[in-house]
Amino acid sequence: MKKLILASASPRRKELLEQINVSFEVRVSDVEEIVEGLTRPEDVVVSLALQKAQDVAKYVPHDVVLGADTIVTYDGVILGKPKTKEEAYEMLQMLSGQTHEVFTGVAMLCGGEQISFFERTEVTFYELSDAEIHAYIESGEPMDKAGSYGIQGLGAMFVQKINGDYFSVVGLPIAKVYRELKEMGATSF
Repeated sequence: MKKLILASASPRRKELLEQINVSFEVRVSDVEEIVEGLTRPEDVVVSLALQKAQDVAKYVPHDVVLGADTIVTYDGVILGKPKTKEEAYEMLQMLSGQTHEVFTGVAMLCGGEQISFFERTEVTFYELSDAEIHAYIESGEPMDKAGSYGIQGLGAMFVQKINGDYFSVVGLPIAKVYRELKEMGATSF
């Protein structure tokens, strides 16, 4: 069985792989993420996932390297991780009472083999009060999350419904990843 390397510092991706009992190591990519010329969210997330996987694969060319990236979009605008509390407030206010999209791109490399794909999930928020937004920001949770919320944490209280893969919103479409890992010989299930 081939060794799996997760090219991500995300604790959420690590937890999802642990949840399905897959053996893996973490090796964080330090590549400078560049998406010049890409405008479609699905192209952006797949490109970012591939950049991370390629960066790590240089050091472990015979292992399966898994890279992933998640972005939130609303009304055609990509919402990354907030840099300030004010930016987090603006994003959450924008998403309040609205439906937005979450895209997670995945790239898996091993030797010359490459698999890449994305998942798109629609998330609808309830109307949020200013007090709810401010209290959530003070929790600190939004500051390292695309779109300023984590569906697997306190941000769950904002979600009215989702259409698509919940785990993709968390950061990794784990069922599809598992099936692809099986094809690449990186899991024994």
